[in-house]
Amino acid sequence: MAGGKTKKEKARPAGHTPYQGGISFHKSKGQHILRNPLLVDSIVQKSGIKSTDVILEIGPGTGNLTKKLLEVGKRVIAVEIDARMVLELQRRFQGTPHSNRLQVIQGDVLKTELPYFDICVANIPYQISSPLTFKLLKHQPAFRCAIIMFQREFAMRLVAQPGDKLYCRLTVNTQLLSRVSHLLKVGRNNFRPPPKVDSSVVRIEPRKPPFEVNQKEWDGFLRICFNRKNKTLGSIFRQKSVINLLEKNYKTLQALNLAPAQQGASEDTNDVMDFSDEDIEMDDDGVDDGMEVEDGNAEGEVSEFKKKVLSVLKKAGFEGERSSKLKLQQFLDLLSEFNKDGIHFS
Repeated sequence: MAGGKTKKEKARPAGHTPYQGGISFHKSKGQHILRNPLLVDSIVQKSGIKSTDVILEIGPGTGNLTKKLLEVGKRVIAVEIDARMVLELQRRFQGTPHSNRLQVIQGDVLKTELPYFDICVANIPYQISSPLTFKLLKHQPAFRCAIIMFQREFAMRLVAQPGDKLYCRLTVNTQLLSRVSHLLKVGRNNFRPPPKVDSSVVRIEPRKPPFEVNQKEWDGFLRICFNRKNKTLGSIFRQKSVINLLEKNYKTLQALNLAPAQQGASEDTNDVMDFSDEDIEMDDDGVDDGMEVEDGNAEGEVSEFKKKVLSVLKKAGFEGERSSKLKLQQFLDLLSEFNKDGIHFS
């Protein structure tokens, strides 16, 4: 500056991107704000929002999507963890016709008790994708649908079909509780700051009524089936560790003379569903690395219990099938066949 000293600007911390209102976005917290108004309009249109709907918005940020939601719905409940964004939302809508129809809850959505809502619309931090999906699907009373922006690969896992590379335990668990459909692809340049990957918007509709299944039993069953999703079920259920686990469950139930675990199907079973995808195997085309196969005892005899397990697979026609190719109903049918023979997974 002429005639004086040049004022040095403070260096911004790495990973922060300025917003014109003075707010810095934190990439590490998954803060990527939609900047394309046409995309915002498209999301709202595809949401199918009614004028009587109470809308839950997760991660409203500076309110670009919030404004559109307020224009079409009855009321918007916005859950935001960042106090700076909460203040920005309050400032933006204060004194407007929408102000009395916007409720802002400051807090972590995963730890917040969610109120009643008809529809959820969210552009979420990608690191909470699995736990948030689980939390929404266990919410009661069940909502009509959720329109959520996910990282592209995660979204493709949710909508995958048998035989797809991304078909996994997360896919089957989600589709057990809901119907999932892909709505649109979203390029990374539609956000500020742009994330490292592209995104997709999906529609999730809770099943009404839901399948009646003991979730703890179901979860144990799927963990075994997807241990090596491209191996045959006959191969998987010959593993020594699997046979030992199932036989232990079998003997315990026999000793206690309990009714089958399905008695718990009518209980509150949602709290044990695990949507984590940390152990999903994307490729399983090689040999059976580390698979302990139980072929018999020291004399080469196959245990009676192992014969029982393999008999169920053979009679039901699943011995040569692979989890990567099975439909949801086939998993339900196989679990039912095991349970009929007193074989349980929890």
